[in-house]
Amino acid sequence: MENPVFVLVHGAWGGSWCWRDLLTQLKRRHVRVRCIDLPSSRNGSPGAIALADDVSELVLATEGLEHVVLVGHSYGGMVITEAAPQVKGLRRLIYVAALVPLVGESATDVSRLVRVRTELDDAIEVEGEHLQLAPRRAEAALYGECSSETREWAISQLSSQTVASFRSPRTSATTDVPTFYVKCRNDRAIDPGLQNLLATRCDEHLELASDHSPFLSHPHDLLGALVD
Repeated sequence: MENPVFVLVHGAWGGSWCWRDLLTQLKRRHVRVRCIDLPSSRNGSPGAIALADDVSELVLATEGLEHVVLVGHSYGGMVITEAAPQVKGLRRLIYVAALVPLVGESATDVSRLVRVRTELDDAIEVEGEHLQLAPRRAEAALYGECSSETREWAISQLSSQTVASFRSPRTSATTDVPTFYVKCRNDRAIDPGLQNLLATRCDEHLELASDHSPFLSHPHDLLGALVD
């Protein structure tokens, strides 16, 4: 693919900040990259903010780009799947420990395809129209293989997430672009068994010996999966 642009889409409770260490690796390879912040993950966002709002943000960020590779992490897989038909110049979809919905499935539906309770489930706290994460439980669920300094930094960045974003179903048609899944073997947020199932919905896949956040715990390995 000629000079692709990697557009990175974070997961729930996250932000563009989460790609910090991967961005360092990408820039060393002179890879073109763009990050976005999803409206559903912004502190203070109205509870009605849902998948469609996240998709609009992504589509806007890709305007004018050619040779686009969408990379979605966790809930970000919902966003890149729903947005794909609207992204001009799209060449590939890459899912990193991500949700890959069929038409009609929401993030909640996909997460329940394999009935295994994870440490992320235990970390989630419902506050009205938003979901929060208990910091120490989230640390174990999301950043188990990161350095203690990185874990503390990442936990301090976490935001709220709208319930509506998790309940929004996929409505988009399937696009005719290659799809690739990066499984995380040591994930304690999205069960590896569920990832094995979701990987079968993609054309190709590989596995990293990583926790749920390889962009912070194993950025060099993730770089290889994305670029090589």
